[in-house]
Amino acid sequence: MKKSGLAGVLALVLSTAVWASEEPQMTAEQQQYMEWALGVWESLSPQTGEVVLEQANVTLTVPEEFYFLPEKDALTVLVDVWGNPPGQEVLGMLFPSESTPFDGDSWGVIVQYEEEGYVSDEDAAGIDYSEMLEQMQRDTRADSAERVKQGYEAIDLVGWASAPYYDATSKKLHWAKELKFGDAPEHTLNYNIRVLGRKGVLILNFVADMSQKAVIEESLDSVVAMAEFNEGARYADFNPEIDKVAAYGIGALIAGKVASKAGLLAAAMLFLKKFWMFLAVGIFAMLKKLFSRSKAATVTPGE
Repeated sequence: MKKSGLAGVLALVLSTAVWASEEPQMTAEQQQYMEWALGVWESLSPQTGEVVLEQANVTLTVPEEFYFLPEKDALTVLVDVWGNPPGQEVLGMLFPSESTPFDGDSWGVIVQYEEEGYVSDEDAAGIDYSEMLEQMQRDTRADSAERVKQGYEAIDLVGWASAPYYDATSKKLHWAKELKFGDAPEHTLNYNIRVLGRKGVLILNFVADMSQKAVIEESLDSVVAMAEFNEGARYADFNPEIDKVAAYGIGALIAGKVASKAGLLAAAMLFLKKFWMFLAVGIFAMLKKLFSRSKAATVTPGE
């Protein structure tokens, strides 16, 4: 996939008198950030159309309203742009087509896969989600103390932003948590989707601010519909005579007991957006215009 010459566009913008007179002046630090951001954006390879995730035996059908970033690009966004700890395992990320990872109002969907066997859904109907939440809050407080020791912000599970819902027909599960990181004034929204398969679970986690809950919910059905296991790897293809059965059920998926064997520090629930500096509103607007032009010229179906 070819990228447009954003470096040249940046040079033109920074040297144009009209820019200086109509938009806020950039500090040296802001200009450095803008140049770095544009360089990162040019290095990414957004995709639409059918995206095959071989590790999970899953195909994503990504419509024009979204774009997909593969593993390497997703890690660049998560670690370098959003400030998450390194060492995460992801298959990629989804973004709405009208935004970039650098926008203040951006949100994304992290794609992961856990292959620990066929997850029985027999316990789904009998789960007490209020009781589960209380236990999850206790677990989060305990793991948060270890997180702080390792130099990261404390985390608090405020509550359900959306109570868990399981569709027994599609074998898809979703729920949302409201999280608070450190002293941040904005709470973080983690909207979780799980797609059950023959040998494991596809994980789709939204990362956004609580203020974006309505926007996320508008996009929920579209994102849920994108992901399907390939033939032979679907939940209905389970063969009890030869396939491994997971040692947990739906309840454990929601509670996060199996999200990471190393504790909550590596769990998907801890992904968040955290920029290393904040740009003036005018600069953010300029970045968004440049990014939008570049993406419109480079993100095409099937590339």
